[in-house]
Amino acid sequence: MRIPLEPEAVDAGLDALFWPRSVAIVGASAREHAIGHSLVANLQAFGYRGPVYPVNPSASQIRGLAAYPGLPEVPGEVDLVHLVVPAAQVPGLMAQCGAKGARAVIINSAGFGELGDEGLRLQHAFLHEARRHGIRVLGPNCQGIINTDPSLRAYCNFTNTLPAAGGVSLVAQSGGVGGFILQGLADIGVGVRMYASNGNGCDVSITEILRYYGQDEGTRVVVLYTEGLADPAAFLEVARAVTARKPVLAMRAGRTERGAQAASSHTGALAGVGRVTDLVFERAGIVAFDDEGELIRAAMAHATQPAPRGPRTAVLTNTGGPAVIATDALVSHGLGVPPLGDATVQRLRAALLPQAALENPVDVIATAGPEHFRAALQALLDDDAIDALLVAFVTPSFTDTQAIAREIVAASAQQRKPLVCNFMTDLTQERFRATRAVLQDGGVPCFAYPGDAARALAALWRGPRLRQRPEVRPRRLAGIDAARARAIVDRARALGRVQLDAQDVYALLACYGVPLAAAQVVDDPQAAAAAARAIGFPVVVKIDTEAASHKSDVGGVVLGLRDEAAVHAAVSALQERLAGLAAEAPLRFLVQAQLSGGQELIVGASRAAGVGHLLMFGLGGIHVEVLGDVVFELAPVGPAQAAAMLGSIRAAALLEGVRGRPALDRAAVAEVIERVSCLVQDLPEIEELDLNPLLVWPEGARAVDARIRLAPAATPTPG
Repeated sequence: MRIPLEPEAVDAGLDALFWPRSVAIVGASAREHAIGHSLVANLQAFGYRGPVYPVNPSASQIRGLAAYPGLPEVPGEVDLVHLVVPAAQVPGLMAQCGAKGARAVIINSAGFGELGDEGLRLQHAFLHEARRHGIRVLGPNCQGIINTDPSLRAYCNFTNTLPAAGGVSLVAQSGGVGGFILQGLADIGVGVRMYASNGNGCDVSITEILRYYGQDEGTRVVVLYTEGLADPAAFLEVARAVTARKPVLAMRAGRTERGAQAASSHTGALAGVGRVTDLVFERAGIVAFDDEGELIRAAMAHATQPAPRGPRTAVLTNTGGPAVIATDALVSHGLGVPPLGDATVQRLRAALLPQAALENPVDVIATAGPEHFRAALQALLDDDAIDALLVAFVTPSFTDTQAIAREIVAASAQQRKPLVCNFMTDLTQERFRATRAVLQDGGVPCFAYPGDAARALAALWRGPRLRQRPEVRPRRLAGIDAARARAIVDRARALGRVQLDAQDVYALLACYGVPLAAAQVVDDPQAAAAAARAIGFPVVVKIDTEAASHKSDVGGVVLGLRDEAAVHAAVSALQERLAGLAAEAPLRFLVQAQLSGGQELIVGASRAAGVGHLLMFGLGGIHVEVLGDVVFELAPVGPAQAAAMLGSIRAAALLEGVRGRPALDRAAVAEVIERVSCLVQDLPEIEELDLNPLLVWPEGARAVDARIRLAPAATPTPG
């Protein structure tokens, strides 16, 4: 049943979990509403092919099955054990499972790591026993697994949805979310292959289950729900291998993070806890969703349809309005609805009714019969300039709708191109329910609304499009002095500094060839005036202190200083007004050339556990806070990724030049992104970095303000 991704991937414990030859339920119950009762009942109702052993010291039989006082008394071998007992009993029972030869245990009980130190102690204790005996553990605090394979029919789970067999395998960190996705798939007639909810995930992880599904021949598409990735790098490696074989659809929770409010940099505040997961999904080729309904509908399309070769879509309809809605939705979600070629149009003209519209969308009109649908579908399947089909099918009372449905099924069954159907009908009528049954039984994904059909088709294209992204090929740019940069950071950490002062920030950036506005750091008004004279007027003066993360928030920036007297006066005024800050930390001053014109951008980096750093690019200055028009990418990046970041913000047109303004120097900005990528790869201690603003002109770019914060010395580095 498996196709191993690599030889060492086979895990006998996971085989026992998903393909158990026998199941024991410790904590089985005769009480109808107890979990221990539901587990026995579900195995019976689903038709499990192996022996079931209820274990309960107070019962002789449960649901007609002989019950046993303990695991040692079970007469046969046991592959998989459910533990539905108080948490304190689990470590001792895990030892009994090992003695019995069990290879996998599902802990349905709660009361472990999620409840604090005592629960964590119990969790460590049972894990010690499990590892001593080579047992794999799902949970604790989880539902269990389902395997619908006809040879097994294992429902080792206490939920109530008994799914039909199919090609979708689902893994969910949350049993509640997994349960309603499972039910949602059942509601729209989508069959399931395997299901797992791993709860606390103390042993068997989402990543391992994803790998297992990737090896399973019967799994056509994987659906995944997670609330966070414990090891993003390991997940990324496995997910890349799986998406090369089959589509993976995913949804995550936690799209806001209260803690981001405390971040000192714009990059850190905007990164948020979920950005890492989103970027890992994207780089792995996983199709991500924000809405569970859209995820479920996309799973229906992926379960039966091939991936499109490209975005070019033909819309075939027998009613005009829904086709227009479908076309709008297709285009807005990145698909094209191109004009048909002359040869296809001529073929349609010869086969369809005279009133038919032969452009794309193709409207065969309401009186069209099965022969017209057959001809149109075949012409569109044969057209090499079309990658996918959307059929908007209404059921007139004066046509043989079941025969038309059979033609749609026949076209879909060719598996040459993906086909989805917007099926519009009155399901109170038996004949139209029968029409829908023809489509569903034939594996045609049916959607009540044209927008839903279009979005499902767009989801089919998103996976191949992600996998077609250029390979990451980081390059080592000229002009980098990594040894000097390392010395700057090591010295700062030795002094216990977290927020680098301006002198170190600008020196560090210079080590990596980041273009900077001319600047000097000084201590007093006299030195400031001399620095300004050397730099050239006009200049700007900014405070440099660890006591203020954002200089402008405390009035620590003075612009437009055009002579030495103005610089002297400005620094003197800052010293007097910000004397309170000076009492908290040394107060120095950055004298910097004031550059004119240029578009304000931001380039930043934020450290993320498990993957290294996130790189950020977008509109800078105050716009970064007001508009939040930024994009992120995982470091390292190469030229292709840096260029793609420039084109991914909403205001990308500003870089190309608008209303007579010349195009800006995109190559210079992309190079800055690459240089920052090299910097954080070499110096993983960097917690947050902002170049804001980075001014860019038609020729060249320069950072005019920068901030770098290090992780505390005791914090382990990521990646």
